[in-house]
Amino acid sequence: MSVNELGAFLRSRREAITPADVGLPTGFRRRTPGLRRAELATLAGVSVEYLARLEQGRDRRPSPQVLGALADALRMSTDERFHLRLLAKATEGGSAFVCPSAQPPVVSIRPTVRALLDKLEPAPAVLINRITQVLAYTTGFERLARPTGLLDAAEPSFVRFLFTDPRARDVYPNWNAVATQQVAILKHAAGLADPHVANLVDELTVTAGQLFAERLTTPGLPERAGVQLWTHPKAGELRLAYEALELSDDQRLIAYFPADETSSATLDRLAGRHPGTLRVVNG
Repeated sequence: MSVNELGAFLRSRREAITPADVGLPTGFRRRTPGLRRAELATLAGVSVEYLARLEQGRDRRPSPQVLGALADALRMSTDERFHLRLLAKATEGGSAFVCPSAQPPVVSIRPTVRALLDKLEPAPAVLINRITQVLAYTTGFERLARPTGLLDAAEPSFVRFLFTDPRARDVYPNWNAVATQQVAILKHAAGLADPHVANLVDELTVTAGQLFAERLTTPGLPERAGVQLWTHPKAGELRLAYEALELSDDQRLIAYFPADETSSATLDRLAGRHPGTLRVVNG
């Protein structure tokens, strides 16, 4: 890595975006390509002096909030946001994001929980931990979620899918409400002081920007029951009632059931009315 790769990347993105891209007048006699430093500073809500220090490598510890604001202002793609965060971590030596002594989220599944999931077949049901990482699910849930892209990642996560995968907005017609609930789950399970939660929060503050960051200050507890709307790529719209059970080890079991006759028939078609087999992620 070069001496100031973070600053060079920020400057390259600033020079690659035009004033028109961000709703600013082009004006005359622009000496530099792209945005002026003062224009980006105003859009991101930081001082010109601070932005100059970042670009010149004189400040190497920007907060996730600052990185997220810059990424928003520069209209960065998801890949660019991930790259920005990796550069920031490398610049810091990676030490600011992880506390090795903290208890990591539990990924093992107790036999009684496995048995409970088995009994829920063929209903869609999923087990997550405190950072919303998917640990296990029924075949009913796989038929529901696999075509949406939710399970595509090596370590699937509800909150990452919602905020970094554009397909999530197609899956959840009421995306805003679902996204707010997922952040509430993240905050409630262990609190933002938990270093593993804080690590994920820092990541999403950069990769998802203001859409995620603004929900961190939204009051409220996660709901344990309700109705969600899903749009399945093959089956169409579903109204699903859900029940969430808080288990030991900071794990959460969520079971979904049809909220109307149409959704019931749709789930039956997806399941093929055949008994399923529990799926364990990385198990």
